[in-house]
Amino acid sequence: MKSRILYVEDEIKTALSVKQGLEENGFDVHLAGDGALGLKLIESQKFDLYILDYILPGEENGLNLCKAIRSQGILAPVLFLTALDSTQDKVTVLDAGADDYLVKPFEFKELLARIKSLLRRSSNDWNISNILSYADLELNMNTRQALRQGKQIELTAREFKLLEWMMKNKERVISKTEIEKNVWNIFHDTSSNVVEVYINFLRKKIDKGFDPKLIHTLIGQGYILKSSE
Repeated sequence: MKSRILYVEDEIKTALSVKQGLEENGFDVHLAGDGALGLKLIESQKFDLYILDYILPGEENGLNLCKAIRSQGILAPVLFLTALDSTQDKVTVLDAGADDYLVKPFEFKELLARIKSLLRRSSNDWNISNILSYADLELNMNTRQALRQGKQIELTAREFKLLEWMMKNKERVISKTEIEKNVWNIFHDTSSNVVEVYINFLRKKIDKGFDPKLIHTLIGQGYILKSSE
């Protein structure tokens, strides 16, 4: 069965070109030229993956659509296409629940690779255990809740995903490049400090006020989740 993709894009030439390319690669692509139509399709139909432009005409932009998708409990991957490439812009879309972003202009073959990777990961998510635990930290994969010493910790979607990866690789040094590839689905980007930003976010929530500290930085190597220095 073909994977169904909703692509919300107001640049008609880009939309039609991407749609044609994806259909030639075996995908069933549905287009929406603005946020209002995109929202209607989100609320009325089921898709395997969502591709959203950040800036859209009308009141509903890509960020609002992403939040609408997650508020309905939809776990399908969301990929942002955006001309905005600052660290804060990336943090904003990832915090809204996006799984990945691709900065315009982009090569179609990179878009195709990102889509295939996101769909593979989404399929594999059905095989993960319901509870991940390490030391006094616990992640519930069904409810998307984090607990430390029995206290609930509020995490954004991206923080949760980063912590999930670290817990799956506990007591092992994880490089920035590996995190970019497996959590953000991007190749190494020396100009971006998104990983560092999110590690700091996570450390403040997971370690501040708790002992022992679990998230450690190894200068020049990466990061590790372990219960001792």
